Amino acid sequence: MKEQFEGRMLRIHFGESDRWEGKPLHEAILAKCQELDMAGAIVYRGIEGYGTSTRVRHASPWKLSRDAPVMVSVIDTEERIAKLIPHLDLMVGEGVIAASRVEVTRYTREAKS
Repeated sequence: MKEQFEGRMLRIHFGESDRWEGKPLHEAILAKCQELDMAGAIVYRGIEGYGTSTRVRHASPWKLSRDAPVMVSVIDTEERIAKLIPHLDLMVGEGVIAASRVEVTRYTREAKS
């Protein structure tokens, strides 16, 4: 089945070492997205980057601490994204969130009878 709609995409940028309630922040955000039944979310681990602190974060197997830049991309309708924002306000201690309007095409398999 094919569904098309105007939507919103959030890109949430932070560091791999960031946590929420004892678990990695990216896992907590992904779990919240599933709980809110968001249309889609994916986690990207970067090679190198910096954000609001201007501290460069590295993804290197030779470093003792692992603090690669991480981005979670979430796509859904404007209304559903609006329900996620208050949770992100609590969860993201340091980072950047970018939002943009997008045209979404979602493909789903029809349930087999």
